[in-house]
Amino acid sequence: MHSNLPELTDISQPELTQALQHKLNGKTKPVGSLGRLEGLAIQLGLILGTENPVLEQPQMVVFAGDHGLTQRGVSAFPSDVTWQMVENFLEGGAAVSVLARQHGLTLTVVDCGVQHDFLAGFPADVERPGLRVHKAAWGAADSSKGAAMTRAECSQAIAHGRALVQDLPGNALLLGEMGIGNTSAASLLLAKLTGLDIAQCTGAGTGLDAAAVQHKTAVLREAMVRHARQTEPLGILAAVGGLEIATMVGAVLQAAHERRVVVVDGFIATSAVLVAHAVQPLVLQRCVFAHRSGERGHEFMLQHLGVQALLDLGMRLGEGSGAALAWPLLQSACAILRDMASFASAGVSEIAAAEDFNG
Repeated sequence: MHSNLPELTDISQPELTQALQHKLNGKTKPVGSLGRLEGLAIQLGLILGTENPVLEQPQMVVFAGDHGLTQRGVSAFPSDVTWQMVENFLEGGAAVSVLARQHGLTLTVVDCGVQHDFLAGFPADVERPGLRVHKAAWGAADSSKGAAMTRAECSQAIAHGRALVQDLPGNALLLGEMGIGNTSAASLLLAKLTGLDIAQCTGAGTGLDAAAVQHKTAVLREAMVRHARQTEPLGILAAVGGLEIATMVGAVLQAAHERRVVVVDGFIATSAVLVAHAVQPLVLQRCVFAHRSGERGHEFMLQHLGVQALLDLGMRLGEGSGAALAWPLLQSACAILRDMASFASAGVSEIAAAEDFNG
């Protein structure tokens, strides 16, 4: 384990697992009839260390950064869209802004390395509500021509992510991101960390046609060749990742250390978990995977981690939109454990109930 990264403890507790399962089995329903919601309830109970889990002050954090790879034409959108979308988040107009409001999620946008000064024109002593500026650099470099980040920048970004989480309230962190070009970084991380060919890991991103995907794949293959000797997880992150992804890695590790529930969005957010898992496998105990993205590489990430996502809506927007949509399922799982009557408390006969339920 790296000395500057938090230690994680194994949160699997056979006695608590048994108690949670027993509690679910005693509810007024056939055993196992709530399907995967029951497994989710048990996971949340284990993360929070209680038979009566309560999700408090959930934090949706959108990590934003720019990518030098966009200069190679790997995205359908220009890199200026990154800062323009950050302004859209701050104004409350983006999809994740709408969903965060709907579900009572506090939304924070973090400038991890956007090539834009969001504080220009604002008084030095004034903070912009909902914005945190934690730049480790002004954008990641073109990883097809050199390292995306220096090791110092990567370490700084990870430290920023850790400090950010330490400063946030609540016991649940929902991951979001914004960065034109970051599907390229995530594809490279997937290929480097799993050994898959880069062509399998590369998709349409913001909406590229088949010819543009071929071009994107060729550029990413250049980056793979350039960094072929890099095999250590954080070295890979610095070589081909992004500032927002590195900051997210730090946030995931810190949230896991603090036993917060980590709700993982789609392709980019899962790439950060892929790195965090490579340095500390126990992070997976704390992660709930919100949805399976429509971006082709995401399924390979989920398979590599051995996890199943809650939703599959063909979405590939990012921003944390899938995490926000999955949030009510986590609330429902906790509510079932806490509030649903047991056969004993409701005065329902378990045998009779089973017969009734089965017709």
